[in-house]
Amino acid sequence: MVNFGKKIMADQVEEWKGYYINYKLMKKMLKQYVQQTQLGGKDREQVLKEFSRILDGQIERIVLFLLQQQGHLASRIEQLGERRIALLERYDISQVSQLRDAYRDVGLDLIKLLRFVDINATGIRKILKKFDKRFGYKFTDHYVTTRANHPYSQLQQVFKQVGIVAVVGALSRNLEYLQHHEGSFVSLYDHPAVTLKEDEQSGSEDLVDDQNYHFMSLLLNLVNTFLYMVNTYIIVPTADDYAISLGAAATVCGIIIGSMAVAQVFSSVYFSAWLGSARAVNRRYISDCVPLKMRLQASAGFVSASALGMACGPALAGFLQTKFKIYSLTFNQSTLPGWVMCVAWLIYLLWLWLTFKEPEHFSKTVVNEQTSESGHQENPNLEEGLVQPLLLGTEERQDENLEDNDDSEVASENSHAPATSIASAYRLLTPSVKVQLLIYFMLKYAMEILLSESSVITTYYFSWSTSAVAIFLAILGLTVLPVNAVVGSYITNLYEDRQILLASEVMVLIGIIMSFRFTRHYSIPQYVTSALITFVFAEVLEGVNLSLLSRVMSSRLSRGTYNGGLLSTEAGTLARVIADATITGAGYLGTDMLLNVTLLPPLVICIGSIVATLYTYNNLY
Repeated sequence: MVNFGKKIMADQVEEWKGYYINYKLMKKMLKQYVQQTQLGGKDREQVLKEFSRILDGQIERIVLFLLQQQGHLASRIEQLGERRIALLERYDISQVSQLRDAYRDVGLDLIKLLRFVDINATGIRKILKKFDKRFGYKFTDHYVTTRANHPYSQLQQVFKQVGIVAVVGALSRNLEYLQHHEGSFVSLYDHPAVTLKEDEQSGSEDLVDDQNYHFMSLLLNLVNTFLYMVNTYIIVPTADDYAISLGAAATVCGIIIGSMAVAQVFSSVYFSAWLGSARAVNRRYISDCVPLKMRLQASAGFVSASALGMACGPALAGFLQTKFKIYSLTFNQSTLPGWVMCVAWLIYLLWLWLTFKEPEHFSKTVVNEQTSESGHQENPNLEEGLVQPLLLGTEERQDENLEDNDDSEVASENSHAPATSIASAYRLLTPSVKVQLLIYFMLKYAMEILLSESSVITTYYFSWSTSAVAIFLAILGLTVLPVNAVVGSYITNLYEDRQILLASEVMVLIGIIMSFRFTRHYSIPQYVTSALITFVFAEVLEGVNLSLLSRVMSSRLSRGTYNGGLLSTEAGTLARVIADATITGAGYLGTDMLLNVTLLPPLVICIGSIVATLYTYNNLY
């Protein structure tokens, strides 16, 4: 592999030569600083200040040139827009064709500018990483934190690419207007003068999506999600009664409910090895077999199916409060949920067998062929580049695939390899990833405590019937739909993910504190209000947490058996297992102490997660 110093020289646009990061100079300065500190000529603080000042100058030159080029592109788009408006008065097919070509030229120059940003962002990232490695000091964290969060940040221009995204938006809108006059839309990337391997790969993936998509299979996938959630929550309202019927204490319901989670702890590893991901099969199907243009709707359907299943499970249990016999078989509130779900799964299995279309795994073949030919993955395609920061977070920098060797500048092939064991996967977990996994563990723990002990708590304090508990849990489940709609369409447009994350953690903490019994009298309004706050904000927290986790996790954890999906799945499943065991264990202290004892662990973990979030807050982008 060609070292980055030579690569940056080869990939430079000749007329822009003086505006790239002077990577050779930065490396030279770095070596000088190492020698000076070893000889005692300069202390570390002096080196940090001087190197920061030099790097600031490099970034300033890059950003000012970037803004200048963005202005040129914006001016050209504005002029082309005036020509487009003029065509509204007198339509001329030849003029439309010329205008389309002019837009394509702007698009190609935009690609060239994106490459300019990408090369410089990579250079900044690599020189910071070299500094950390040579000095054994996390200078990158200090530099990014102080620069990226400053109100006059120049690093944000490279980090967020706001200006370039605005130019892309203007270009796209103008092309859409032009479409109405030409009759067909021709993308500016259909006939690029510069061949991009990424575009070829993207095209292949789009083709695979179209071939794999089958509406009935997608519907079956969503029904599977719905039935899974019903299957999980249908036993919650009656689990305590079932435990009593077995001659055990009501709090043994924790073990009964947690048995499914125990099985999932072990099955997740198997599914991870088989499918290459520990994410639910349902999510994997949507990501692999649904066209990109429909993936958002499919994902929304997945969330809705999950929410409806969570609500219908307890509600269905409420309707099954009856008892009768058929021959020697007894059907009651404890056994009917099992029979109902058995019949539902058998019907679903027959439907699946008759109508499901097995997807063809073209996408995996395409990726494997490209990997074998190139020996490494190429850079993200243009579309991905517009939504992902070019200056990666600290966690991804530590796993940079193109890391320079100190002497030979040859990158190690091992940097591309996925984790092969739990130990190697754990070594790839940076502080930010660990914090996100802790948050995921905490929210799953809190939700499991709330849901699993609800029947015992409400029966003991409020004398609720099974039907009342079922209605309460169904209402809790239905809150997922409006909350997801509000957060997805409104809140995320106003605040950063990390802000929503921290605010949600605080609200979950408030909900947990409100759930404690402080006096002899424990009222229904207190319980219902605290449960709603805890559950609703835990749902919000889960979505934001998984989004941030995908950003800060190493790329090496995106594949292989021991991947990020497995780690998050195991964290959530272990939380459920421990929470259910806590309920059963706390039951030995008496039902009157059950509520406060089971709330103590999530309270402590929630406080710890908030402190940990504040510690890694500046690394969450």
